[in-house]
Amino acid sequence: MKTADAIPRYAAMPVGLVVMRHAEESALLCNQRFFLAGSAHARLHHLRRLDDRLAAHLDGLAVAGEAGSRACDAALGNAGRGEVFAATVLAVVNHDLPRLDRLLALAEALPAVREASALAVGWAAAHSLRGLAKDLLDSPLAFRRSTAIAACDSHMVDPGPMLAEAVVDSDATLRAQALRAAGECGRIDLVAACLAATADNDPACRFWAARSAVLLGERHRPVRALLDAALVPGTPQSLQALSLLFKLATAEQAAPLLADMRGKPARLRDAVRGAGALGDPRIVPWLLSLMDDPGLARIAGEAFSTITGLDLAWLDLECRPPQDFESGPDDDPAHDDVSMDEDDGLPWPDPAKLGDWWRANAERFQPGQRYFMGGLPSWAHCVGVLGSGFQRQRIAAAEHLCLLRPGSKLFPTQAPAWRQLRWIAQTQDN
Repeated sequence: MKTADAIPRYAAMPVGLVVMRHAEESALLCNQRFFLAGSAHARLHHLRRLDDRLAAHLDGLAVAGEAGSRACDAALGNAGRGEVFAATVLAVVNHDLPRLDRLLALAEALPAVREASALAVGWAAAHSLRGLAKDLLDSPLAFRRSTAIAACDSHMVDPGPMLAEAVVDSDATLRAQALRAAGECGRIDLVAACLAATADNDPACRFWAARSAVLLGERHRPVRALLDAALVPGTPQSLQALSLLFKLATAEQAAPLLADMRGKPARLRDAVRGAGALGDPRIVPWLLSLMDDPGLARIAGEAFSTITGLDLAWLDLECRPPQDFESGPDDDPAHDDVSMDEDDGLPWPDPAKLGDWWRANAERFQPGQRYFMGGLPSWAHCVGVLGSGFQRQRIAAAEHLCLLRPGSKLFPTQAPAWRQLRWIAQTQDN
């Protein structure tokens, strides 16, 4: 019988196909995560399940050592968001600075993957960023400083004194990121700089400056810049500006803008979104009237839910989609539109059931008041929505919290789910 010392030992060798699968799945799950994190049908526990799967594949790449890095390098032939995310996370975890430099240079050259690059640095655990974050914040290269600021935001960490210099930097990308972080980090000392930047030549800088000024307590001077951003339809900044404007305005202040948008077919969807953010129960009958229109029914149902707090699917207040309704990309190569249906995942509201519910419950809602998820926005109520709401509702709850307590850090609803759960528990204790 052989002794233990006599048993031959073999070095563990990564299996190439398995490592490649880890790289492919990491990229795929990252792309799914970008959609899920801003969706109207996913809750935090859905994000947690996806994040756990993503973390497992990233761990597989890390355990594979150099073979994992090579697999990520090979996947970069596609240079999509998911591929850049996986490779960057691995470079940060391994403290592979030459590889990280190449990846950041790639992200700087390809604006479409910059968000993934920032998410990757923010995804890494705090211990993986020790030393690295400071080096990036102190870098002479503006894009590296911008990425480091975004990573700090994801960890709810103040970037420190350098932020005051970054908000007036000559590089527009860095300036925009710094102006965004000023509000999200609760930097009251930078209110004046944010107000000054609402006249910036760069539209992104103007928007983030105005948003941050509002989050830091200003209620009047940034409105013009927010309105300008909101009036440029079809952009992410337009939707964010519109949502924040309607959270700020009283029902009377919002009425002219809402009436103007309701009268323009191209802005009707924006008007529905604005109605949900405004939260005035007097707008509910109009939302109900839109639920017979297949193109507006689901977003009107979402606005109804945002005001009342009802989960239409859970309460069986939904119906089947129209038989002849088609949405999203199809298989016809002759069709140029391959974009996803932005209402995908939303329930189809049943107008008759919701009408009955509203007639029975309307008296609970005081006209002219702002309702969010069935109640008046309060600290405890909004923290509750952070824990139980859908992602778009959670994003709105985070903004409401900052509006309630200017100077508070904006809760990062895009951060890894396990980190969010820890912060929610800490917020509930405060």
